[in-house]
Amino acid sequence: MSLVIGAKIPDFSLPATSNRTITRNDLLNHYTVLYFYPKDSTPGCTTEGRDFSALHDQFAQLNGQIFGVSLDSMQRHENFKNKQAFAFDLISDVDAVLCKLFGTYQLKKNFGKEYMGIVRSTFLINPQGELVAEWRQVKVKDHAQEVLEKLKTFPQ
Repeated sequence: MSLVIGAKIPDFSLPATSNRTITRNDLLNHYTVLYFYPKDSTPGCTTEGRDFSALHDQFAQLNGQIFGVSLDSMQRHENFKNKQAFAFDLISDVDAVLCKLFGTYQLKKNFGKEYMGIVRSTFLINPQGELVAEWRQVKVKDHAQEVLEKLKTFPQ
């Protein structure tokens, strides 16, 4: 079970880079991009983070903020963010709280092995804290630009 378009995001509290704790209230009064990715410092996740970071100022001009979410620890997140110079913070969801809420923590298969992990997905939340758009089974190429184009269709 995961949130559906139009649903209000429930309360949560999770640690993030820059010594932050992100709660539902941090999502209010902005358009928020939550992008869920499998693992820090892997090729696809690095590319996706760089793509969102490169467009950060354009998102900000549209009252948008970006958070990356994975199961990685705070230390891995800090290292990843600093090494890549990301312009946004990464949320550490080691217990899959947000992942389960958004339905991104799923059974995956790789080389014949089954395991639980994050399915690359992105969600757009409006300033009232409601889910207004989602992308599931994301392919990294051009994805950040696609999310930006969608944000442009909402009133500012």
